[in-house]
Amino acid sequence: MVPALELRGLTKRYDDAFLALDGVDLAVRDGEFFGLLGPNGAGKTTLISAVCNLIRVTDGEARVFGHPHDALAARGLVGLAEQDVNLDRFLDVEETLLYHGGYYGMERAHARRRAGEMIDVFDLRAKASTRAPKLSGGMRRRLLLARALMHEPRLVILDEPTAGVDFELRLELWRYIRRLHETGTTILLTTHYLEEAEELCEEIALIRRGRIIARDSAAGLRAAYDAASLADVYVKAMAA
Repeated sequence: MVPALELRGLTKRYDDAFLALDGVDLAVRDGEFFGLLGPNGAGKTTLISAVCNLIRVTDGEARVFGHPHDALAARGLVGLAEQDVNLDRFLDVEETLLYHGGYYGMERAHARRRAGEMIDVFDLRAKASTRAPKLSGGMRRRLLLARALMHEPRLVILDEPTAGVDFELRLELWRYIRRLHETGTTILLTTHYLEEAEELCEEIALIRRGRIIARDSAAGLRAAYDAASLADVYVKAMAA
C-alpha cells in the first residue's frame, strides 16, 4: 500500500546555515494517526511546511500518497490546520470556508454545502456571519480546523491544534478528530501536550535537532526508554 506520507532524506538548510532538517526519513501509513513530538526549534514546523510546499527543501524528497509534494495532485490531498491563527480579518466564517473551497477548485454549490456541514459540525452556525477578529480564541481554533477539512483531504496535518484552548474545548476537538480518523483519514499531529499524543496517536516519532531519534507506539517508547510515562520518555530522549 502506498504510504500517506513518505519522506526520504528530507533536508532543509536556511541561508544562515542553520540545519533545520537533517536527512529525515519517515513513512506514515494510509489511515494512521501519527504524532510528531519535539521541542521548539526541533524541526516540526519546518517538516510540515516542506510537506505542504510552503518552503523549498534543500535536498531529499517528500511524497503524498505517491505524488511529489509539490504536485497539484498532492496539494489537494492535504489539509493543514496551522499553529498560528492566520485567518483573513476581512472574511466572516462562511466566507473563509467558501474562499478556501474555491482555492481548491470546489464548485460553488458543492462548496456552499460543504461549508454548511463544517459550520454545523464545529458549532459555528451562530457565528457564520462574524468576521475572524471578533471570534473568541476557541472559535478561531474551530474555524482553522473546519477550513483545513473543507476540501475533504485524505491527509490532515494538525500543528498544535489545541494550543491555548480551554480543557472542555480540547476534549471536544479530540472527539471530532477521533471521528475523523475513524472514517479513514490519515492524521499527522504535532503537540506539546504529551497526554494528547498518548491519548490519540497510534505511533509517535520524537524529533530533535532536525532528526528523528525514536519512533514507536507510546507503550513501545516507554519500554524502550524504561520510563513510566511518555513525559519521562520525552525528558530522557531530549536530554540524551
